[in-house]
Amino acid sequence: MLSNIEAACQDVSGIALGRASLAHWGMTKNLLSTSRSLPIALLRARERVMGPIRAMLMDAGVTEQQWRVLRVLRESGPLDPTHIADQACLLLPSLTRILQKLEEKALIRRKPDPSDKRRQIVQITKAGAALIDANSEASIALMETVRAQMGPARYEALLDLLNELDASGTRK
Repeated sequence: MLSNIEAACQDVSGIALGRASLAHWGMTKNLLSTSRSLPIALLRARERVMGPIRAMLMDAGVTEQQWRVLRVLRESGPLDPTHIADQACLLLPSLTRILQKLEEKALIRRKPDPSDKRRQIVQITKAGAALIDANSEASIALMETVRAQMGPARYEALLDLLNELDASGTRK
């Protein structure tokens, strides 16, 4: 009788894996090894990448989430909060608080949607754009460091794979 992991591996690959193969991939009968766990690997990689960025953002006076909102608005132009939340990987209730803080800092402005007064449109201000511009060189340098450590081809392949993984699923 196949374990759940063996069955899942067989379903994915079309090949039955024996217990020796499972051990090779850091799997036990019941659970993946943390060194082969995709969620844990993604979290570790995120922390590795975000550590230096957090220091830059602290100096800039914004949080990671605020930075993502500003980046989305700078890249996409004025948007409604639902689209911002989706593009910045934020939950809508969290975005509400983030927008309030950004508005208090005069980095964004909100105005009623001309086509539907119940909705609002969020726009980056000149100060918000200036904050992005003032920190873009440092941000790029931090990512270039990671790119150099990985090698350009592997860096681009990783981005492609992560974007493919994101596109293959549905967000909740």
